[in-house]
Amino acid sequence: MDNGLFTANNVWMMICTGLVFFMHLGFSFLEIGLTRSKNTVNILFKNVFIITIGLLLYALCGFNMMYPGFEEGSSGFFGFAGWGIAAPENGMTPDYADGGYTWWTDFLFQGMFAATAATIVSGAVAERVKLSSFMIFTILYVGIVYPIAGSWKWGGGFLDMMETPFYDFAGSTLVHSVGGWAAVVAVALLGPRIGKYGTDGSVKPIPGHSLPFAAAGVLILWLGWFGFNGGSVLSADPELTSLTLVTTCLAAAAGGVGAFVFDLILYKKYDLTMFLNGILAGLVGITAGADQMSPMDAIIIGVIAGVLVVLAVGFVDKLKLDDPVGAIAVHLICGIWGTLAVGIFGALAGMDQFISQLIGVAAYAVFCLVTAFVILYALKATLGLRVSKEEEIEGLDLHEHGMTAYGDFSTK
Repeated sequence: MDNGLFTANNVWMMICTGLVFFMHLGFSFLEIGLTRSKNTVNILFKNVFIITIGLLLYALCGFNMMYPGFEEGSSGFFGFAGWGIAAPENGMTPDYADGGYTWWTDFLFQGMFAATAATIVSGAVAERVKLSSFMIFTILYVGIVYPIAGSWKWGGGFLDMMETPFYDFAGSTLVHSVGGWAAVVAVALLGPRIGKYGTDGSVKPIPGHSLPFAAAGVLILWLGWFGFNGGSVLSADPELTSLTLVTTCLAAAAGGVGAFVFDLILYKKYDLTMFLNGILAGLVGITAGADQMSPMDAIIIGVIAGVLVVLAVGFVDKLKLDDPVGAIAVHLICGIWGTLAVGIFGALAGMDQFISQLIGVAAYAVFCLVTAFVILYALKATLGLRVSKEEEIEGLDLHEHGMTAYGDFSTK
């Protein structure tokens, strides 16, 4: 391979790595915007912890657990290539990864994905989770559960070994649903925030303190998805990269429009939060097959994701699962939809592929629900998962951190 092309591929992948890293700011803005100001420091602390500990754990064991190099005849369920990271002899040459990038770039790009699964859970449990328990959960889920789950497809595991391999281009299931299933368990074990549900079964909105932050967060996430999906091409291939970015953007736009229009029909209001979640729904929905879809396929997938997220938010509330940012509706429900859409639309459409997609969705559901429950129930039984009533009412910023997010700028 020409060294210039190898360099161009690697530079593109490093840019995408930076864009995926930038998504953590988007998640932070979205979460603090949709929650109350008294919990802002707590949410920011969790998000900073997730990316820092996530990268360290991925270097220590996660990368080699996710890409263990399954041997021929292996069951493809679990493998481990050893502790720590060290580039192979060909790791800095075009002989590695077909000249798409270097080994170090590979590690860092995949490491950015690893932390995202726990970030999804962070938003769902906001405003009432005990910080120490959440940190322990993050260490176990990002350090062990996510890499094992990722190895089943991206590491060449059993889902990739099927006669018709399960397909997930950039993580509708491997990232978003892995986080979404854990969020369901966490929210169920935690219980709703004080005052969220009335004794008569009514749902009482708890407005976030900054819609500008929430809107900025979603737009930053959309920008970051250029790297999330664009980098998943694993090279700077002009045709495939440009198609992927087009389908990603069209699905996001269609998801936003689909959500706000459907919500307007149902509730007669122009709901900004639903508009924003619709954009995210479209992005999550296209992620499994962004490289396989035509632009029109992407628009259809996005619109359906937008409608689904409106229905899912209401359904989650009916189950009394208090999710302040809509993470379950966006990342889990639309992650499942996007994964199944691979078997319905685009280049891989067909019954065999659809069945493989169903098998993949089911496998991740069982694994993530069981592992998340074991971790979180153990924490609930020992350290406890939820802060006290007093701490929740007064805010986690003061009780967990001894500080507030916003200073008192009034003159005296």
